[in-house]
Amino acid sequence: MGHDRGTLASLGADTRAVHAGERAEPNPVIPTTTPIYQTSSFSYRSTDELDRVFDDNSAGYVYTRYGNPTIRALEQAVATLEGTEDAVAFPSGMAAIAAALMAIASGGDTVLASQDVYGATFALIQNELRRFGVTGQFVNVLDLADLERTARERKPAAILVETISNPLLRVADIPAIATIARNAGATLIVDNTFATPVLVNPAALGADLVIHSTTKYLGGHGDVTGGVIATNANAGRRLREQAKLNGAVAGPFDAWLTLRGIKTLPLRMRHQCASAATIADWLARHGLIERVYYPGMSAPLPEGQFHDGRGGAMVSFEIRDAGREEVFAFLDALQLCVPATTLGDVYSLVLYPAMSSHRALTPEQRASIGISESLVRLSVGIENVEDIMNDLDQALEACHRIPA
Repeated sequence: MGHDRGTLASLGADTRAVHAGERAEPNPVIPTTTPIYQTSSFSYRSTDELDRVFDDNSAGYVYTRYGNPTIRALEQAVATLEGTEDAVAFPSGMAAIAAALMAIASGGDTVLASQDVYGATFALIQNELRRFGVTGQFVNVLDLADLERTARERKPAAILVETISNPLLRVADIPAIATIARNAGATLIVDNTFATPVLVNPAALGADLVIHSTTKYLGGHGDVTGGVIATNANAGRRLREQAKLNGAVAGPFDAWLTLRGIKTLPLRMRHQCASAATIADWLARHGLIERVYYPGMSAPLPEGQFHDGRGGAMVSFEIRDAGREEVFAFLDALQLCVPATTLGDVYSLVLYPAMSSHRALTPEQRASIGISESLVRLSVGIENVEDIMNDLDQALEACHRIPA
């Protein structure tokens, strides 16, 4: 469908500048890595062929809001990692969570969610869904008896949990919760961002939709924002049609960056998890630390849920006798670890939930779910573990009021 060089040579300079080098015939050479299809639309040799693709999007691509080869490659990679039939990419993790809830719940429905979910998820359910007639109720998903009773009484459209909760790192028993959801006729949504497919595959344990903020571990390098839902083929089609209409689709370059990051995901996770376990053990013995949160430390991990027994690469801890002022001093004293509002990066990142991830909650709401004013969340990077601990140690010394 493109112009050959001979035809272009006879046209004006303006025309040649616009069309030269574009719409070349497909090359039989197969690239080693997936190319970035940074285009908004696609053309075909004939209008009949284009018409057929409009009828069946699986036969090709017409418009990047409908689908794109680079984005599709990412979706297929995530589906392969999570062991699902399909996956649908979104421009952020919150876009993925919103899409999942919008696809399932409608006016008059109830959504049950873990009481210590990510702050933006809490606000979405508590405030935004209410505007559309959806009632959100937050429950302690570690109390399976209470969850089962609530689900039986409320008959929710969906139950939403995090494999490892943010920021208290509580581990949900996904097989048990999947049974409760199934008996109540609810769709189980699992945010698997903290665990990643390397540690846990929720779909194999009974989850219906598995969500990742690909901004975090899947991208892994702090240079991309995105989200994805891994699910079955029918749900995938519905989510894709919904995204086509509301425009919540990933960009090709972001998809390519995430796809690149996934290639080293298992390597990064093995190193980061090992360092996190070492740091959690060290913090538990540190005189300036009141309490440490790390999966598997205070209670065993659910049997058979984690692939290799590792508890993840996140550590949360409470600084002894600290309030907002002392935590700020701790953050300002860090020299290696980076105070930043994200996680899952190659850098070690430190966040103050009361100020950032759970800022939307009132102090009373934070206190009711166990998020204290002294709580700090650490995303362990790939640096030398001794260097990370030394930096934390000097920052703790700098901020702490040592008794006389």
